[in-house]
Amino acid sequence: MNTDLTPRKSKGGRRKGDPAAVRTAVIGVRVSASEYITLCERSAAMHMKPAQWLRAAALSRRLPSPPVAAINREQYVELARLAANLNQLTRLANEGRKVTVADALLARLLTETRRLRQALLGVEVVDDDR
Repeated sequence: MNTDLTPRKSKGGRRKGDPAAVRTAVIGVRVSASEYITLCERSAAMHMKPAQWLRAAALSRRLPSPPVAAINREQYVELARLAANLNQLTRLANEGRKVTVADALLARLLTETRRLRQALLGVEVVDDDR
């Protein structure tokens, strides 16, 4: 036993990190030999281990948008059509070209946009000219 009043020396080693940041879950992924070679090459090019590279790649990439629900597909197509028309007008205006749009068309566009928004949210469509 240590009867001296001198402080104990630490055992050394790596310091414990933040318990909230400790990775405990394991995800097993099977890859073919050629896929494994590709993963190793790509991770080595980034000076990372394959697991580090996979984690970074998986967590930083934007996933594709989920498919539009069948119930909203018709409204989504209408919305895409309206957006395409607006993009064309915006592009022409940004190029400095003169863009003339009838007030009635702008009012209709606003009404259709409101109707589509309500339909996509599942709200009962109310026809009013606000």
